[in-house]
Amino acid sequence: MTDKYYSNFHIAGFTYYNGVDVFEKLKIGVQLRLRAEPKNRYDPKAIAIYYKEAKIGYVPKTENEMLSKFLNLGYTDMFEVKINQVVPEAYPEHQIRVVVRIRDKN
Repeated sequence: MTDKYYSNFHIAGFTYYNGVDVFEKLKIGVQLRLRAEPKNRYDPKAIAIYYKEAKIGYVPKTENEMLSKFLNLGYTDMFEVKINQVVPEAYPEHQIRVVVRIRDKN
């Protein structure tokens, strides 16, 4: 089996969005969604991270360039994003860590 690992990072901006409203549901293995925001006035490469309909933050700027290219080209189902670490007592920007993998074509 080929390793489909792409990246991992803490969710940026977790403090400023709806993470606190859904925090008790954010467990290891929970799947999240990525949504490009090409019209984001602060960063045209911005990628929001969602748990269901709740925006919980962003892919860090240091990790978003290639992901945004794929998402903006329409490859929205190419990546699988799951929570791989939850540390409730950490500073909010370090409470949730995710892993991004490339989905299997099948």
